Amino acid sequence: MGLLRRFHLNNVVGNFGEDEAVTYLRSLGYRILDRNYRNLKGKALGELDIVAQDGQELVFVEVKARTYSDGQGEPLPEESITREKLRRLSRIAEGYIREHGKELVSYRFDAVLITIEKISLRQDIRHFKSIYL
Repeated sequence: MGLLRRFHLNNVVGNFGEDEAVTYLRSLGYRILDRNYRNLKGKALGELDIVAQDGQELVFVEVKARTYSDGQGEPLPEESITREKLRRLSRIAEGYIREHGKELVSYRFDAVLITIEKISLRQDIRHFKSIYL
C-alpha cells in the first residue's frame, strides 16, 4: 500500500474514531468544548483530540482508533500513548488552560480507545479515566 494511501486511510479511521468518541462521551453526559485544539503560541506541539467537561472537571481526551481483520487479533491502540506523547499533551493542555482562563479548574487526561473490525465494522470502545498525573 502506498504511503499516501496509508496516510489517507489513517486519517479516515482517526476522524471516524474521534466522531465516535464524541458521540460516546456525550452519551455519558460530557460537554464537548473543543476538538483538535492546537497550541497557538510557541513551538507547535501537536493537538488535543477532544477537550470536554465532565461535571466541574475539564477533561483532555486522547483518542486512538485502529482497524483489524478478524483472525489477526485485535490491535492495541494504547501502545501508541507513550510517555513522550503524554508529556506533549500535558504541555498543550497547559496552553489551553492559560488561553481559556481555566487555571482554577481541576482537570484530568482520559483515553478513548476504539478498535474497528475491517469487514463487519464491529467496534469496541474502551474509556480510561485519569491516564496521566
